[in-house]
Amino acid sequence: MAKEPVSSQSFNILIIGQSGRLQYEALLFAASLRAMSPGFPGRLIVAVPQPGPLWSGDPTIRNAEVLSALGELGAEVLPFDSRHFGESYPQGNKIEALALLPEGEPFVFFDSDTLITGDLMRVPFDFSYPGASLRREGTWPEPTLYGPGFGAIWKSLYDRFGLDFDSSLDLSQPDEYWQRYLYFNAGWFFYRCPKLFGDRFTDYTLSIRDNPPRELVGQSLDPWLDQVALPLVIHSFGGGRDALPEGLLDGEVSCHYRMFPLLYARESDRVIEVLDQVTAPNRIKKVLKQYEPIKRLIYQGRGQKVRALFEQDNLPRKEQAIRNRIKANGFWMR
Repeated sequence: MAKEPVSSQSFNILIIGQSGRLQYEALLFAASLRAMSPGFPGRLIVAVPQPGPLWSGDPTIRNAEVLSALGELGAEVLPFDSRHFGESYPQGNKIEALALLPEGEPFVFFDSDTLITGDLMRVPFDFSYPGASLRREGTWPEPTLYGPGFGAIWKSLYDRFGLDFDSSLDLSQPDEYWQRYLYFNAGWFFYRCPKLFGDRFTDYTLSIRDNPPRELVGQSLDPWLDQVALPLVIHSFGGGRDALPEGLLDGEVSCHYRMFPLLYARESDRVIEVLDQVTAPNRIKKVLKQYEPIKRLIYQGRGQKVRALFEQDNLPRKEQAIRNRIKANGFWMR
């Protein structure tokens, strides 16, 4: 059972924007938020990394039409400096950008490649009990033949930060099966204070990256580093798997589509309807058509050709198989 909210309250939303694909995803997120959740009372902050030694180029949004459209949708575009991650690990943007948010005010972070498909104010957040997305595969760790196994790898991380490992386990799952261990997709997460969460997320992530326990020898941390640290952070603040009822985020209210070809291949008819609705206004269309995958997949109909390759209620079990079929038919774009 998910925990019931202590009280209904306003909160802020954080997403990442930068030059290239993410600026258009951020615009689509903002458009879907305003269309599907018009009563949302909080701030929508689009965090943009600034040029510096951790970037070889300029990651800022310089497209005046994108910036204007974001402003019209009530989004605040705010800069932040990359101190630890930058271009070598852009997933770290979500960690460092938390410093932009007002201390002590509840927040929800969403990956930019997310579509809001329903009323966010229906979601019964209890911001004292943090959670994150459970729409994930068992991508990490990948135990080797001679060990250590899932249990030893994860326990080494809980021990590193003085956390109780046993209380994090889902005992309904078998030993050494990945779902027994607390693991999230970092596509959304929430808590009552961005400073507390961001400081701990930073500390844990840097510790794992710069001085991994010996049990992690042979384990890849790129791109999984944020998803390795995230369950530890959430567990440390008393959160867990049951933070929200099933079927709202990653369901009726939001869709983390990841890539536009994947959206057309595997998401529900409702998601396609919302996508068509929020991309139809001429003001939005004019800007989004600058991005070739959106232009071809949404506005030129190629997305429906992708959709026709799959039965949405009988999809391949692994995402890679979906990607391979799309690529084999010449429709993959990113």
